[in-house]
Amino acid sequence: MELKATSIGKRLAQHPYDRVEILTAGVKVSGDNHEYLIPFNQLLAMNCKRGMVWGELEFVVPNNQVVRLHGTEWGETQRFYQHLSGLWNRWSQEMSEIAAAVLDKQCQQIATLTHQNKWLKRQDIEGIQHAVRATFSALPLPLARLTEFENCREAYLECNSWLTNVENRRQQANQKYTEHMLSEYADFFQQVESSPLNPAQARAVVNGEESVLVLAGAGSGKTSVLVARAGWLMARGEASPDQILLLAFGRKAAQEMDERIQQRLHTDHITARTFHALALYIIQNGSKKAPQISTLESDSAARHALLITEWRKQCQEKKAQAKGWRQWLNDELGWEVEEGNYWQDEKLARRLAPRLERWLSLIRTYGGSQAEMIASVPEEVRELFQKRVKLMAPLVKAWKSALKTEGAVDFSGLIHQAVNVLDTGRFVSPWKHILVDEFQDISPQRAALLAALRRQNSHTALYAVGDDWQAIYRFSGAELLLTTSFTQHFGEGDRCELDTTYRFNDRIGQIANSFIQQNPYQLTKPLNSIKTGDKKAVTLLADEQLEALLDKLSGFVASDERILVLARYHHLRPEALEKATTRWPKLNIDFMTIHASKGQQADYVIVIGLQEGKEGFPALARESVIEQGLLPQPEAFPDAEERRLLYVALTRARHRVWLLYSKPNPSRFVPILEALGVPVAKKP
Repeated sequence: MELKATSIGKRLAQHPYDRVEILTAGVKVSGDNHEYLIPFNQLLAMNCKRGMVWGELEFVVPNNQVVRLHGTEWGETQRFYQHLSGLWNRWSQEMSEIAAAVLDKQCQQIATLTHQNKWLKRQDIEGIQHAVRATFSALPLPLARLTEFENCREAYLECNSWLTNVENRRQQANQKYTEHMLSEYADFFQQVESSPLNPAQARAVVNGEESVLVLAGAGSGKTSVLVARAGWLMARGEASPDQILLLAFGRKAAQEMDERIQQRLHTDHITARTFHALALYIIQNGSKKAPQISTLESDSAARHALLITEWRKQCQEKKAQAKGWRQWLNDELGWEVEEGNYWQDEKLARRLAPRLERWLSLIRTYGGSQAEMIASVPEEVRELFQKRVKLMAPLVKAWKSALKTEGAVDFSGLIHQAVNVLDTGRFVSPWKHILVDEFQDISPQRAALLAALRRQNSHTALYAVGDDWQAIYRFSGAELLLTTSFTQHFGEGDRCELDTTYRFNDRIGQIANSFIQQNPYQLTKPLNSIKTGDKKAVTLLADEQLEALLDKLSGFVASDERILVLARYHHLRPEALEKATTRWPKLNIDFMTIHASKGQQADYVIVIGLQEGKEGFPALARESVIEQGLLPQPEAFPDAEERRLLYVALTRARHRVWLLYSKPNPSRFVPILEALGVPVAKKP
């Protein structure tokens, strides 16, 4: 059947199309010079309109295009339209049955995947989306028409939601899975730790993404979640003990993790390792010659002696070295260096030794050539950085010579070797799951070791727990950005949060949380307490009141309760503690630096040294050019890391914290704390 424009209609319309012909399953619209074939499977709608005299047909096709035929006799146009509509509708209904069957089958496949006893991973989502797109491309009807048909509508909307609202659908599916797991494995979550896991902890444990970061404040059970995660993987049969790698940042932490696993999971087949122990294991199993770790790494006195001896030798024998070091100590560090043979000053040497050790460690951690290292630092400090590296070069050489004589490697060299062994394929990782504690302390070098392990097997899952509020080791190379931008560095995954602390009361929590979150660069997260504290749970007190405070504590603190005295620096240990064993013999008092206290807890905490100045808290930010060039850039917010240090100090306490400040020269933290509601007491 064909419809043509009238002669006068064709002449007046001046349109490229003047006739339309019905085909087997479509129409052909044509003119003297143009032709447009429209299959029914590309036809979205048809409209029949009446103009002033003639009829008009519109064919709507994809991309919002309309093909029009003008100038046809109105009666013929109506008859043609009704006939064509009947054909098109019958074809459409027949095709809808086929489309419905295809869509229903795809919905069943999605339902099977999402209702499995399994976490829906992001890579699973990619598979679903690929299948949905393939299904849509196989349909005989245009997608835009599917909602017109009752037999297709619901299935189409279900499939399409996995393309248009995918994250919400993934979360819905995983929420159902989580609720089911928490119900089915209720006994596991009740018994896996000494006290039952709370809902947030349990949800973090069952999360099945390839990359998971559990962010949690102090005392919220991060390590409990890590142990439970290992138990969960075994309980579900997702990994055997030898396929689980647990990593901690120190030997003591690794030992405590081992004890906890043996006690809670009743297995000694999972062993927590430090990053250096992991690197050693990789090299031993991937190389013919097993390395020996230098004794210098475990003997700080020997390290300091080696570095100071070489430093003195250089200053004694070379005037340029002596002059260069004097300028370095005077100009950058602001130290007052005596005239003459200043390098023989024992007090100066003791003060300098830890700095030399730190600078050596940063240079060794970089691992590349001296030229590459110099080229990598910001241009504005490059020239001065080069001078400092030249001063350090003899000490680096002496360190390498000591290692060679000993036939050993240091920690930095160990990790570099391990990464090389992994990248050359000489060691094949047996681990399917890597679990990392205190992730906020990760450095680029350690992150490179994790990346090398995961490059061997792209399906190796990384599960990390940490707290960016407790990131206080930038001076040793830890990079906070690896935590705060976790997915950018370790792949798309989930971030979970633990919202309850079991250590300190709500008053300590309120002050600590408010103080740390004044820095907009810190990630915000909830942290509620199950304990109630009074307004004096955190108190500012003049530092002259320390003995009076300890007198008062001796009157009510039980012998099994711990008092922790914390300072910014170790040499600030108060003289009053020298007589503590006789004046307050029943008090269990420990003194340590705030850095050393991380991971510790006590019933009562006394923080001393809140004053301004060189030995103050917050410390004056005075970094060497070596540190400026090789350490991660600090946040723009003032005293960001020092704030985190005070947060660590505050959150060591279960019951009360006293912040002792200098009356004549108070720390700039004091008015900030007062504004947050911390009371100032005249006496304990």
